[in-house]
Amino acid sequence: MVGPADTILRLDCSPKGRDANSSRFADEVAAKLSALEPGAWQVYRDLAATPPSFIDRGFTRDMNLFPVAAVASVTQTLRESEKLIGEVESARRILIATPMHNYTVPAVLKAWIDQVVRVGRTFESTPVGKVGLLPDRPVHIVVSAGGRIVGDRARQPDFLTPYLTAVFATIGLRDLTFYYLEGASRDEDTRTAAFQAARAQLALLA
Repeated sequence: MVGPADTILRLDCSPKGRDANSSRFADEVAAKLSALEPGAWQVYRDLAATPPSFIDRGFTRDMNLFPVAAVASVTQTLRESEKLIGEVESARRILIATPMHNYTVPAVLKAWIDQVVRVGRTFESTPVGKVGLLPDRPVHIVVSAGGRIVGDRARQPDFLTPYLTAVFATIGLRDLTFYYLEGASRDEDTRTAAFQAARAQLALLA
C-alpha cells in the first residue's frame, strides 16, 4: 500500500492530451523528478479526459465532515474530493501541465482545485485568515500560453500565476516552480526557443 510521500502526482489539463506542448515538456520534468525521487510511483490524472466533478449542494452541506468513509450519507462528489486530497497528501512532488485559457487556469484545473481546497480538511479559516493544513512540498507547474506573459515582453495579462500561488498557499503549498512555454504554438522557431528556455530552468533543478 502506498504510504505518505511515496508518489509523484501528475495532472495534465490540456484538451490536446499528450500532444500538448505543456504535456510534452511535463514529460521532461517528470523524468527529472523521477531521478530526484528514486522509488517514487507516478500517479497520473488527465483532467481534460476525465474532468473532476463540480461541487454540488451536498458537497457544500457535508464538506466539513471527516473522515468521509465513516459517513454513509455523503455525496459521491465529497468522496471524490477525499480521493483527490489523498493523492496530494501522498505525493512527494506535484507536477501540473496546463494551458492558459483566457488569461487563467482551464475549467478542469479549477474543478480539481475546488475539490482539493476544502475548509476543515486542507485549510482552516481563522480570525487572522486562512491557514493551510498540508505540509509543504515542491509543486512544478508547466504553463503553455499563446502569447508572452512573463517579463518586459509580456503582451497579455497573467492571472494564472498569482491565482495558483495564492490558492496553493491557502492549503500550505508554497514551494512552487513555474516553467513557461510562451508562444509555443505559433511557429517552430518560437516553439524551439520556448522549450530551450524551459529546459535551461529545469537544468537548475536539484
